[in-house]
Amino acid sequence: MKRIGIYFLALFSSMFFVLSCSNDDDNDIIDEPTLKTIVETAQDTDILSSLVAALVKADENADSDLVGALSGNGPFTVFAPTNGAFTALLASLDGFDSLSDFDTPEKREILAAILKYHVVVGAAATSSSLSNGQEFTTLQGEKITVRIDGDVYIQDPTETDAKVGPADVMASNGIVHVIDKVLIPQEVLDALNPEPMPNIVELAMDTDFLSLLVGALVQADAGLVDLLQTDGPFTVFAPTDTAFAALLDALGDDYNSLADFDTPEEKTLLAQILKYHVVAGTAAYSTDLSDGQMIETAQGESVTVNLTAGVFIQDKTDVDASVAPADIAASNGVVHVIDKVLLPQEALDALMPPSPNIVELAMDTDFLSLLVGALVQADAGLVDLLQTDGPFTVFAPTDTAFAALLDALGDDYNSLADFDTPEEKTLLAKILKYHVVAGTAAYSTDLSDGQMIETAQGESVTVNLTAGVFIQDKTDVDASVAPADIAASNGVVHVIDKVLLPQEALDALMPPTPNIVELAMDTDFLSLLVGALVQADAGLVDLLQTDGPFTVFAPTDTAFAALLDALGDDYNSLADFDTPEEKALLAQILKYHVVAGTAAYSTDLSNGQMIETAQGESVTVNLTAGVFIQDKTDVDAAVAPADIAASNGVVHVIDKVLLPQEAIDALLH
Repeated sequence: MKRIGIYFLALFSSMFFVLSCSNDDDNDIIDEPTLKTIVETAQDTDILSSLVAALVKADENADSDLVGALSGNGPFTVFAPTNGAFTALLASLDGFDSLSDFDTPEKREILAAILKYHVVVGAAATSSSLSNGQEFTTLQGEKITVRIDGDVYIQDPTETDAKVGPADVMASNGIVHVIDKVLIPQEVLDALNPEPMPNIVELAMDTDFLSLLVGALVQADAGLVDLLQTDGPFTVFAPTDTAFAALLDALGDDYNSLADFDTPEEKTLLAQILKYHVVAGTAAYSTDLSDGQMIETAQGESVTVNLTAGVFIQDKTDVDASVAPADIAASNGVVHVIDKVLLPQEALDALMPPSPNIVELAMDTDFLSLLVGALVQADAGLVDLLQTDGPFTVFAPTDTAFAALLDALGDDYNSLADFDTPEEKTLLAKILKYHVVAGTAAYSTDLSDGQMIETAQGESVTVNLTAGVFIQDKTDVDASVAPADIAASNGVVHVIDKVLLPQEALDALMPPTPNIVELAMDTDFLSLLVGALVQADAGLVDLLQTDGPFTVFAPTDTAFAALLDALGDDYNSLADFDTPEEKALLAQILKYHVVAGTAAYSTDLSNGQMIETAQGESVTVNLTAGVFIQDKTDVDAAVAPADIAASNGVVHVIDKVLLPQEAIDALLH
């Protein structure tokens, strides 16, 4: 401080001497002192020699010209560190004993940033113009702050402020304030004192979505935690927590968490899986990888790089792992995060034995035992076919579905063994082939609403995706798919709750439902009803074969016999209704048993309901203690059985011939 004071005193004295001499030489002209630039002022100031040397050193970079800039017009405000300030800075930096140690372009860039942080462009700010808390944006880009506390201080991002003194050294292009500390911007602090880079294990421990990877390294208990903290270098493909959860889910109930790898054999297997994610001896960044490159892992098997539409890693499964994010640097290598746990063949063989083919899958599934039995019973080579490569899509009816089919087929088919003739075996084979789609493994996601799929039998099934997944056959009832997408080695199985029937099977097993006349003709105890319809000769046989719908109350032969007995000797049989008048009367009696325009099942009837018949008069429903039909007599007809469906309506068998008032008046007068 004393030396610089002497310098400025000498400068002032010389200026005074020049002025005095000028007065002696020329009483009219006064020469004013010529100020020097900021750089020249610094060059002439001993305590700023390190600042000058620093400017010159920074300018050794081709893109730097700080000396030239600070020799320009300005104006500039420069906070100029003393030599002592630079000495203190160098002492605090590892590997920097002198300014000459800024010996690379990168280091000189740091030095330039430090120096620019001392320059304010566009103003020559005197100390008297400064205010407490005032901020200046420097040439480097960051800000410095003024603190006034008796003296003037300049604050940078460090904990130590720079004290100004002397201040207000004027230059031709600005002003210089000498400071006792080199100001350090945050940019340089970050460059000179970077956070220590974590090793691979530390990086994983600090990453929330890699917690299961860390847990797996610990659970394997194979020294991998220690290994991945050594110098390496290593390349690690790091599965996310979601990837590990997906693996555990795929492994089933035996592996609900990583803790279930608890036997020595399982721990060893887990270690092998983890080693399959580690490449030792290199830190391979994504830019080092090439498409199709095979990389040997620490487990011994290789992974393959796939650069089609991204960065993917292929293991021994059919699903590639997507890399994102890539290139996370660690102190001992690099980590690439992946969305799938990579599995070597060793692990696949141990954890996931080969998928069964469709027949093996059905044999291993309790509720598909009747499907297996049907394949065997059909004796058509289907067992062998469905064990070939395929691929096949099979809609597999449950045992309950087969039981429902057998029940619907009646007494002729109490079990699958009843398909015992060559014709029946052939029919059973046709039914089974109607459940098989050859040439594709169609998962539920491949299906679309209304899609028609040709089966191995030749006819098609239709997909219905309304409110679920359903398969439509040639009946009126769809099969519900649940569960779907059971993968087999040679295709996929969709379990369904109904045996699908092609038209070919319907025609053979379930002939068309008979109309009312055909139904009566096929029923032994309704033979007199059929005879009455014929005897009446009123077109009723033809009428009851039209579309209808009709509801018919059908008296049994016993009921007709009782009526004939009640009518006496004049009517020993229906043939005695032989005159035109008697035929017309018989027709009216029969019409009194017919309701046109509706197929009224017993569940549609209500107590006391009056139903108009085709004859014109009504019958009344009595649901007291059963289902009864009341005519115009005092005796009701009991319905049993009810609800016999016909193609054009419904038949309710009754134990009495119903008599309208018209018939009573004619017959029982």
